[in-house]
Amino acid sequence: MLQSYFKIALRNLWRNKAFSAINILGLAIGIATCLLIMLFVQNELSYDRYNEKADRIVRVVFRGSVQGQKMKEANVMPPVAQTLRTEYPEVQAATRLMTAGYPRIIYGGKSFKESNVAMVDSNFFQVFTIPLLQGDPQTALMQPYTVVLSQATARQYFGNANPIGKVLTFKDWNHSCKVTGVFDKVPANSHFHFDIFASLASVPDAKSSSWMTSNYFTYLVLPKGYNYKELEAKLPQVVEKYLGPQLQPALGISYKQFIRKGNELGLFLQPLTDIHLRSDFTGNLEGGGDVRYVYIFGSIALFMLLIACINYMNLSTAGASKRAREVGIRKVLGSLQGQLMGQFLLESILLTLVALFLAIVLVNMALPIFNDLAQQQLTFELTATWWLLPGLVLFGVLVGMLAGSYPAFFLSSFNPVAVLKGKFTSGKGSMGLRSGLVVFQFCISIVLMISTLVVYQQLQYIQHKRLGYDKEHVLVLPEAYLLGQHTEAFQRQLLQDPRVLSVSTSGYLPAGPTFSNNFLVSTEDDPTQVLRVLRYEVDSQYVPTLGMQLLVGRNFSKRFSSDTAAAILNETAVRVFGWAKNPLGRTLTNSDNQGHKRTFRVVGVVKDFHFKSLHEPISALVMTLGAASGTVIVKAKGADLPGLLASMKAQWSRFSPEEPFTYSFLDERFTQTYEAERRLGRILYIFAGFTIFVACLGLFGLATFTAEQRTKEIGIRKVLGASVTSIVALLSKDFLKLVLLANVVAWPLAWWAMHTWLQDFAYRITLSWWLFGAVGVVALLIALITVSVQAVRAAKADPVRNLRVS
Repeated sequence: MLQSYFKIALRNLWRNKAFSAINILGLAIGIATCLLIMLFVQNELSYDRYNEKADRIVRVVFRGSVQGQKMKEANVMPPVAQTLRTEYPEVQAATRLMTAGYPRIIYGGKSFKESNVAMVDSNFFQVFTIPLLQGDPQTALMQPYTVVLSQATARQYFGNANPIGKVLTFKDWNHSCKVTGVFDKVPANSHFHFDIFASLASVPDAKSSSWMTSNYFTYLVLPKGYNYKELEAKLPQVVEKYLGPQLQPALGISYKQFIRKGNELGLFLQPLTDIHLRSDFTGNLEGGGDVRYVYIFGSIALFMLLIACINYMNLSTAGASKRAREVGIRKVLGSLQGQLMGQFLLESILLTLVALFLAIVLVNMALPIFNDLAQQQLTFELTATWWLLPGLVLFGVLVGMLAGSYPAFFLSSFNPVAVLKGKFTSGKGSMGLRSGLVVFQFCISIVLMISTLVVYQQLQYIQHKRLGYDKEHVLVLPEAYLLGQHTEAFQRQLLQDPRVLSVSTSGYLPAGPTFSNNFLVSTEDDPTQVLRVLRYEVDSQYVPTLGMQLLVGRNFSKRFSSDTAAAILNETAVRVFGWAKNPLGRTLTNSDNQGHKRTFRVVGVVKDFHFKSLHEPISALVMTLGAASGTVIVKAKGADLPGLLASMKAQWSRFSPEEPFTYSFLDERFTQTYEAERRLGRILYIFAGFTIFVACLGLFGLATFTAEQRTKEIGIRKVLGASVTSIVALLSKDFLKLVLLANVVAWPLAWWAMHTWLQDFAYRITLSWWLFGAVGVVALLIALITVSVQAVRAAKADPVRNLRVS
């Protein structure tokens, strides 16, 4: 019997080539989309789970609030690791990591610049599962000035020679380091990626007892099955015991008084596996993902699969009249409804397996493009794990059963006497179900279309919003410190170029990677009230170079020696300090943890500018006159930028021929800040297009079904003189009603989804009613075109043939 089912199924699929092809295409696109997104979601959820102790490792983070100014920092103070290890027996191990900048390394007369270097404690490789190919993980970094390299980095320096014992000279550190180990590489699904790990024993600050600086990423290993919240509840005692006494000299009041004023400071714990998707801290080692996008894309995958299955249902029932008599004859000959259902389910599964094969081909073709869009390194290999191929086959069978369940029940339920008399009808209930499925399809499509437009508008808003500074034609040279004592001479040479308007030196930039400096100050109005603000150390050319607007007062000037104790505030700082009426001449005081005080006098106020992402509101900022930081900022006229860059490179080579000339544009750094949103937008564009296409296939199926059901009615109307236009209108109006209903359902869903997404931006667009209306009109036009194709075909059919009783 099973062999007979296969023969009938194959013959039927071959006989209805057009319907089979549409079904296979729709299912293949739905399954391919689902598989792509499943790869993405699986990869996002897998971050840091490669560690054998992943479920036991937590990161210590710092949160606080001073006068309403929030602090969320991923790194903490030098002594936190050892303190927690000593104070709490449940902390089985503690290790630290500190980034090491961009050191220059010299070996064999060649100079290399490294960007992925970290300083770590000696037990780092016992906490994280990064096996060493050479060297002992327990002792490799125990001694100062020792390093462990990735295999690729070792080959870069030493070729095929044994790297163990070799010595690398770190030019910026003025020290040489011995290679004591080699590891393969840090897995791609890790929240950090470094090629060189150096011993923290080389850094004197690592032994510091100061609780006033935060540069160390600190990780703890807890007992198996232990609830980290229990340890977290004890951390306020540690903060008061160790941070409190060091904070008091800086604040001038006790820690308890500070807390009673409504301020908060504390250490918290974050599970290692949450860092990639659930981390809103400043100073993270790398830009992470967003769990909301995992939910968004997971929902898209589910909806695409459902839409593809709905298409199969609609297209199968649309062609039901062609098989009605087959069902009637088989029932008369003794076939049971269960046997017929089995036959139709088998056809559905076969078709789905063909679609699955095509989907696998599509995934392999689309994966490089998807990786480029999503900035991922996803792979899809059927032989990667033993269960993948059987799992995909099972997945295809389940999808086939889901897609074919309703058509199988519908087709097998025909009354044999009725269909053999030519009285085939589907009934109002089945038609209502199919209409509901089309409404669902277009509802999802409309939500995706609206979401795509909102994401696009928000990105355009960000790109063109007035930022309070000029990011156009601004060049950033982040490694000017490599020039050493020649930095000033290099700047003077730049200023002699007529294509250069101004030059500034400061590592504090309003876009892209930048320095960060919290500043605790008290004002002359209330010396006991400490406020937390951000501090920028700049030179006298910083404000004009970045085109900032001075509202009152003046800029820093070399003519005033007292400006070393001067400050320029932004508008938000003026409001926070309560100096709206007359801020000039006011003073604010900063105290360090030794109680040393430094007073600054306000000489100017600049208009608020966005020095953080537009996800965050502008916070209070104090700019002070500081020493050169090694980052040169050049404002150019905009004409002949290639020529200017060539000239700058030549001048750089004169002063530092061994060091490479590197630069970036400030507007590009700003754009990179919103790379995650742009990726989301690009992926939404594609999936929205696929969803609309597949939904239109479903609508085409329902139009085909309706046209076949009303064949004789159309024939009679044509005989009585009805025009093609009137028949097309007759067949189209019901579908347009369905799309209108889909709009009514989709609009509030889309508004809620996009309103929620926009809340993540402190500065955002307003959702306009016309956007929803425009998408609704587009959806109606798409539906009208789709239905008209089949409606015109039905309206032009020969009425005599339609009325002939076979």
